[in-house]
Amino acid sequence: MNDQSKNTQTRISILMHRQDDPSKCTAAKLIKFKMATEVRKIPYNSVVLDPFSDVALTQEDKQTMNGICAIDCSWKFAADTIKMPKKLNINNRRLPALLAGNPTNYAKLGMLSTSEAISGALYILGHKVHALEIMNKFKWGHTFIDLNYDVLEDYSNTTEQSRIKQIEKEYFPNMFVDTD
Repeated sequence: MNDQSKNTQTRISILMHRQDDPSKCTAAKLIKFKMATEVRKIPYNSVVLDPFSDVALTQEDKQTMNGICAIDCSWKFAADTIKMPKKLNINNRRLPALLAGNPTNYAKLGMLSTSEAISGALYILGHKVHALEIMNKFKWGHTFIDLNYDVLEDYSNTTEQSRIKQIEKEYFPNMFVDTD
């Protein structure tokens, strides 16, 4: 796998809202193991993982980013918690469609834990070893990669938004309603 060396891994930051059970919080575990840094504000030039963004993450984002910032919050409160001023939306990216591998939302489309979102982003950006290292911290982590391996490979090989949408339609046809 082609990946950056250990010393130049992509910087991962997490804006914590502490809305979930702390014992199940995957973001807290990443911070504890120094695989991510807790922040109070979004770092400059980071790609912000935002499930409500209209723009999907692609390989192209790697060219302009200094790191990845995840917003850790409960899915129940996500719509209200993840509200950012329009001027910050330049770097907001949604992950293309993926299946959750975590025990709480197993195989649910898009209901990823923070660690899964970070791992998926890293994989798409071509940092596959780093993505696997993140998921190896969880006994169920391999499940996320196994469930999504083929689609992650396809996403990681494109830079075009239109191609991301095609891939999503191929793998997850039920997520789209035909308007033709």
